[in-house]
Amino acid sequence: MKQNSLWLSSAGVVALVAAIPLAQAQDETTPQAAAVEDSVNIIVTATRRASPLSDVPIAVSAISAQAMQNSGATDIRALNQLAPSMLISSTGSEANASARIRGIGTVGDNPGLESSVAVFIDGVYRSRTGAGLTDLGEIERVEVLRGPQGTLFGRNASAGLINIISKAPEFTLGGKAEVTYGNYDYWRLAGRITGPVSDSIALALDGVWSKRDGFYKLVDAAGDKVGDTNDRDRYFLRGQALIEPNDALSIRLIGDYTNRDESCCGAAYVETRERVPLVGGGYGTNDFNRIAAIMQGQGAVFHDDPYDRRLTINEDRNYVSKLKDWGVSGEINYDFGGAKLTSITAYRDYKSKDYGDYDYSGADLLYRDPGTFRQFKTFTQELRLQGSAFGNALDWLVGGYYAHGLCCKNREA
Repeated sequence: MKQNSLWLSSAGVVALVAAIPLAQAQDETTPQAAAVEDSVNIIVTATRRASPLSDVPIAVSAISAQAMQNSGATDIRALNQLAPSMLISSTGSEANASARIRGIGTVGDNPGLESSVAVFIDGVYRSRTGAGLTDLGEIERVEVLRGPQGTLFGRNASAGLINIISKAPEFTLGGKAEVTYGNYDYWRLAGRITGPVSDSIALALDGVWSKRDGFYKLVDAAGDKVGDTNDRDRYFLRGQALIEPNDALSIRLIGDYTNRDESCCGAAYVETRERVPLVGGGYGTNDFNRIAAIMQGQGAVFHDDPYDRRLTINEDRNYVSKLKDWGVSGEINYDFGGAKLTSITAYRDYKSKDYGDYDYSGADLLYRDPGTFRQFKTFTQELRLQGSAFGNALDWLVGGYYAHGLCCKNREA
């Protein structure tokens, strides 16, 4: 039996990270400062309450900010190397990533799909995985919950959950700056400043900017360079306010904005020859591949060495990836003594526009219309009351969740 194959490959970059702390600021009194690592426990909120990791009766991995810094991870996609059984990958667009836990997840580029691995950032549900898997500034911790989490996090978390908690404002003045340089003229600048404005109010501002040349050269049929693709050009801003007028009340306000304007995602054909069975077993190689020959008849150009990172695509089908994602949220916690009330209100607006030559060749066979985009506007409200009874022998929680959204627009007016 003959076998035909056309393979696609892509490549990444490795950068050297240098962190330059401006001042060290810590405040262990803020209620958001969970995931505190000490000699005894790591505190997590995987069960909607702060509990030692050793007491949580579910399969959860807690990744601290220090662990991410030590591994060089700068965004959530890099957690593959820190969280066992989790895989985050992209296909034809970086704006629509797929997350899988224990091999289970929702894979596809359909904007109507919600991932079975739910993503929460600071208690706010992100209806599309790609909306949360970018640079997120300073992170307190990331919790990866394996298995169904529908009881506390909704029916969409049937395969697992990624719970991301950013670093809250602190009541001690401090800051941090980080500069990264890598190959393909890659630059990444990140910074944070935080401090008090009064005895009860603290503010924080985080920012990340990154830019890199594309590592694939776009060339015409004559071999002359006409551009590049798979570059990076993005920035992220987040402002926060923490208000603690007394020991019982805590209010945290967050606003963030993400912008990306990149050329993504090109790929090279690696195998352009056909493998046929030999007499007596095994496989040999013909000089051509029948599928590749048909594509070449339509104008496709396959370079002799796919690892020289040269691509020839249709000149009218350049790769474009644009994303704007912003939102505001407010979290209120009030301790009644015997019970604690939590309210999280949020609004998100996510829009991505991705198009290009998706036969990855000079043949004009498959492409995405430049006039298409996807947009999701979502309002969410969560309210829960929790406490303990019978001398802490029983932990109880009751709550409700409301979401209203406009989704899946796919044409520009």
